[in-house]
Amino acid sequence: MSTTGIKEVARRAGVSIGTVSNVLNRPELVATSTRQRVLDAIAELGYVRNDSARQLRAGQSRQIALVVLDVTNPFFTDVVRGAEAAAEDHGVMVVVCNSGEDAGREQRHLELLEEQRVRGVLITPVDESPGSRLEQLIQRGTPVVLVDRGTGRHSRCSVAVDDVLGGRLAGEHLVAQGHRHIAFVGGPVSIAQVHDRHAGIAEAVAGKAELAVVPTPNLTVASGRTAAMEIASTPPDARPTAVFCANDLLALGVLQEMTQRGIRVPQDVAIVGYDDIEFAAAAAVPLSSVRQPREQLGRTAAALLLEEIEDDGRHEHRHVVFQPELIVRESSGRPRGRRAAGRKGQ
Repeated sequence: MSTTGIKEVARRAGVSIGTVSNVLNRPELVATSTRQRVLDAIAELGYVRNDSARQLRAGQSRQIALVVLDVTNPFFTDVVRGAEAAAEDHGVMVVVCNSGEDAGREQRHLELLEEQRVRGVLITPVDESPGSRLEQLIQRGTPVVLVDRGTGRHSRCSVAVDDVLGGRLAGEHLVAQGHRHIAFVGGPVSIAQVHDRHAGIAEAVAGKAELAVVPTPNLTVASGRTAAMEIASTPPDARPTAVFCANDLLALGVLQEMTQRGIRVPQDVAIVGYDDIEFAAAAAVPLSSVRQPREQLGRTAAALLLEEIEDDGRHEHRHVVFQPELIVRESSGRPRGRRAAGRKGQ
């Protein structure tokens, strides 16, 4: 890391500190020969300007933040890629923070981001309650856009997918495949996406199939495997013939555990995930999944945030909702035998 400062550059070039500052910030004000002398001194000394300090003095930075629920989830990797693409077009950098689905950790991130004077925040929030750190941030004037989360509030923009529709698509597909006993795997229900996806499948199967709920503490592969253990421990005649998971990581965990236990997918149990991450199609049994436009979510959210930052009070908040798409693969093909049509006696 360079320790050379602007004073050393001025001394080497034989000019004032103000002249060096002008070369860095307003080069058109400096004579060509003098400007070149300063640039030569910068190159010789290896001087690197402290841009963050300059931005803080000006009360403005060239950074926006993206706070995600789980940085290890490939869904958010794609969202980040889309946000970065939009930000780069505006000469802005994206700082990524991981809340880990923890409200306390999210609060600490938001406090630090405000201290760093980021220009705005993209977030899939854990805590949106009145008085939350997120609400305080908005009230103090920091632009915020919710990502993968709808909102009825007028104080912020949001970009989301219709998760109720996504759950409904999965449920309708499984019912059409003949399933009459279906399990929903996901949690915690305090996460809006989990709540909405469950609401969607519940609506789709109402009066047509039984729906069991297997709650999970988070949305990881490990939690999917644990949920699958619970399902697999059910006697075969009472076991669900299909599982809809709140995301693909859960679905991959369910698939792994079922396969390890010799429960065939889809012959014994069909599986549908959500997000359609790249790993879904590459799974041992290619995974059916409800697809979200992941990069487009990130790109659109960043574009809305940058528009609000640059419009200087003229910005009107908008709520963009994308439509999901069910991608059917081998994991939810029609199972063999009679159980898909219901248990004996039904």
